[in-house]
Amino acid sequence: MLKVTSTEKAPAAIGPYSQAIEFNNILFTSGQIPLDPATGEIVGTTIEEQAEQVMKNLGAILEANGIDYTNAIKTTCFLAEMADFGAFNEVYAKYFTGKPARSCVAVKQLPKNVLCEVEVIAAK
Repeated sequence: MLKVTSTEKAPAAIGPYSQAIEFNNILFTSGQIPLDPATGEIVGTTIEEQAEQVMKNLGAILEANGIDYTNAIKTTCFLAEMADFGAFNEVYAKYFTGKPARSCVAVKQLPKNVLCEVEVIAAK
């Protein structure tokens, strides 16, 4: 049975997808970008500011499912510029202290031209 996550504490989906889906006690989040949940506007202009908002959005989705960052099994991180890797890691490390498996890639462009996007797979 699939369970769809919908919380007002994280941005609403900007396309035909959900914030997250749970299947067999595994949570799969959609990629989160640095949008303010209340306004839908991009938060920040630097990689640090945007990464902080992404982590807050992911935290809200995890919390809505009764878990937190320590339940993360795998993350996938997308950066607009690999030059931001170090600064992004500084923010990321504050949240994902359990050091889940991770992929981090630079991509040509992200939605709304943001600097980063992160998705999580977590155990419930």
